[in-house]
Formats: sequence, C-alpha cells, structure tokens
Amino acid sequence: MSTAKKILVFLFVGLFISSFSSFASDNPDAIVGVWKTGEGTAMVKIYKNGNKYQGRVVWLKEPIDPETGKPKLDKNNEDPAAKSKPVLGLINIWGFVYKSENLWEEGNIYDPKNGNTYSSTMRLINGNSLEVRGYIGVSLIGRTDTWTRQVAK
Repeated sequence: MSTAKKILVFLFVGLFISSFSSFASDNPDAIVGVWKTGEGTAMVKIYKNGNKYQGRVVWLKEPIDPETGKPKLDKNNEDPAAKSKPVLGLINIWGFVYKSENLWEEGNIYDPKNGNTYSSTMRLINGNSLEVRGYIGVSLIGRTDTWTRQVAK
C-alpha cells in the first residue's frame, strides 16, 4: 500500500473513532433538541429543566381538529381544566433523570391521543435516534417508539 493510501486509511479510521467516541461520551445533555416521533405526527423539543429533562410538543402534522376547524385540544385529558388547552405547546414528557451513558429514566410520557400517562425511559441509540419507552408498572410491559432528531441542539 502506498504512503498516500496509508495516510488516508489512518485519517479515515481516526475520524471514525473520534466520531464514535464523541457520541458514546458521557453527555447528559445529548438528548436536548427537537425530535420527530416514530409515527411522524408530532415533534417534541426536549430541554433541561433544573436537573431533569422534559419535552414540549412544538409541531403537529395535523394541528387543526377537523371537527371544529380550530387547533387540536387535549380533549382526552382526565383533568377537566386541561381539556381546553391546545396540544401544540403541551409538555408531554417530564421528570427524566440521566442515569448512565445514553440512558434517561424515572420520567413520564403523556399521550394526548388517549389521555394516559405512562412511566418512561429514553435511550439514545446514536446521535440521531432516540428510543422512548412508555410502560405501566414494569418496563417489560410497554411500547417503544424510535424518535429521530430534527434540529441539532
């Protein structure tokens, strides 16, 4: 192998290792940013609130309720006062604590489609993929959705 090829291979391997190590680094703020849900029907902006992480709905594929012609409301919420609040702008994930490399636990996720709140964990798979798991009781009984980063933090 020529010297030029060896240098290119060395540079490529170096870049690969540095990009992997920067992702795998211990960074609690790595989830901060805007994420599109797996269904593609909403985007959630995750941010730090004190020492915990939460998220707010910042985009809806269909923000208007076809029945009323007005913005979609949180009509399935069990709290009567919340039923008149718009889904756009709603805090739907909260309480997440960074536990270890690429894992956030002790959080909650609210689903405005059914009005239910679930315990939740989040795991960063890579710089652009986030697995969000909602469950009742134990984590084995639940559903995982993969969100895709939309905007760099």
